[in-house]
Amino acid sequence: MTPDRIFRSFDRIYVINLPDRADRRREMAAELARIGTGFDDPRVRLFAAIRPADAAGFRSIGAHGAFLSQLAVLREARAQGLGRILMLEDDCDFVGAIGRRLPPLLDRLDREGFAFFNGGHALPEGPGALDLSAGPILRADPGLTIRLAHCLGFGPAAIDGLPAYLEAMLARPPGSPDGGPMDVDGAYNWFRRARPDLATWLAMPPVAHQRPSRTDISAPGPLDRLPEPLARLARAARRRMLRH
Repeated sequence: MTPDRIFRSFDRIYVINLPDRADRRREMAAELARIGTGFDDPRVRLFAAIRPADAAGFRSIGAHGAFLSQLAVLREARAQGLGRILMLEDDCDFVGAIGRRLPPLLDRLDREGFAFFNGGHALPEGPGALDLSAGPILRADPGLTIRLAHCLGFGPAAIDGLPAYLEAMLARPPGSPDGGPMDVDGAYNWFRRARPDLATWLAMPPVAHQRPSRTDISAPGPLDRLPEPLARLARAARRRMLRH
């Protein structure tokens, strides 16, 4: 896949990374190479993630930082007049067939137009669940709860409208009926419900997963509590499984 193809669809790729997570920067460099680009491309922006001093009404300091970091990216994109951006968290892993799957997905996305694109979602299960084999993209109902925010595309209407909406959430108390501090993927769901006119498209099936790695948002999981050599082997095995 050539880099020009992805940048016909997006003006810029943002990679959000905490400065002290050099391990994730290395892994993201490898993922970017798989879609034909890298940190040396001026259209790729390595964005320093924000680590606040406290949770400030969020479930954790990490959740607060993720919200602030994605808000800062959207503010910058709006200030610089960018039309469409792809925002990747530094634990984003593309599927094994990304080179084959991405071009037709982008072709369809370009034809349809979008406010939101989610390439690595988790959706409700059970009756009424979406067919993950529908591909390459499927339009989501505004009321659908979409989890995860590690591979997101934003079009002009979202870039223009989201900063003020997220800033208002920060100003409200936790649990506010109007929407207060919450995980950033939940905040996007609130915005989508408030703006049902805006199109959200999902990659079907997802083209990106969250890489198994030490978390900076939630409490340490079982893998994080293993001795590092064992944890590294377990993460590598899980990563191979997710890519297939």
